[in-house]
Amino acid sequence: MNYSYKGKILISTPDISGDIFSRSVVLIIEHNEHGAFGLILNKKNNQMSNKFKNFFDFNIEVYDGGPVENEKVFFIVKGRKVTEVFTEINNDFYLTEDIENIISAILNNKLNVGDVKIFSGYSGWSAMQLDNEIQRKMWTVVDVYNLDYTLPNDQKLWKSIMQNLGGEYLLWANSPEDISLN
Repeated sequence: MNYSYKGKILISTPDISGDIFSRSVVLIIEHNEHGAFGLILNKKNNQMSNKFKNFFDFNIEVYDGGPVENEKVFFIVKGRKVTEVFTEINNDFYLTEDIENIISAILNNKLNVGDVKIFSGYSGWSAMQLDNEIQRKMWTVVDVYNLDYTLPNDQKLWKSIMQNLGGEYLLWANSPEDISLN
């Protein structure tokens, strides 16, 4: 492996499968010779969101990070570090699984709930699997600057990035979700 996609965004190409990766935007947190780890930024999980709402007085949205280990919870946090256990994404954002310190910081007004995005599960690839999927054009790799990873995103994010890429991506951006209907 000569290149790492760490910190890059993957945009799925439209497909008929309709699985979790259909029209997804994935932030790659880690990528090395052993594989890759990322989180889907634009797939809300209403069932998990409702479970969290039962515990807290404030509105919390949970996103499907991917199809792997859905019982695990991950947080992307913007700004101030409230835990010593984290992976830096860039100067503005970090990733942690430290639910105790994140929830405590929110409840004690040390962290704004809007600066946290919660994920159930993650997206994972074995050694060279992601590289092979990119070569087969299942993903488009994009350098996205100034994207707030904690914003509530839905399918508009996928479409917006596709439109900004221009060219053939404009066709994909405007295609129906079920491309067999096209």
